[in-house]
Amino acid sequence: MDDSQIDQPLYVAKAQLFRSLSHPVRIRILELLVVSDMAVSALRDEIGVEASSLSQHLAVLKHAGLVVSRRRANAVTYEITDACVAEFLASARRVLASTMGRTRSTLEHLESQ
Repeated sequence: MDDSQIDQPLYVAKAQLFRSLSHPVRIRILELLVVSDMAVSALRDEIGVEASSLSQHLAVLKHAGLVVSRRRANAVTYEITDACVAEFLASARRVLASTMGRTRSTLEHLESQ
């Protein structure tokens, strides 16, 4: 993290974090890494994207400080930086469940009228 990121308002930092999460492939990468550390080749096989695309997504997550890489023999392995990443994903799931539940309830109410 460079000094310009440290001196910015918290809401700007949050927006940057959310931007780093704004692609389904990145979310899937994090979901897999919450379960266990994975080599790039295993991530590529599991997600089914081109190596260059996966590399770009991993770079975004790494720049955001959400994952770190480690070289193990001939393979590069990625892992989440903190258990808070898992908690964050679980919180996002709860928010989605809540908002979708309200949407479903509203739709059912409208259809019943």
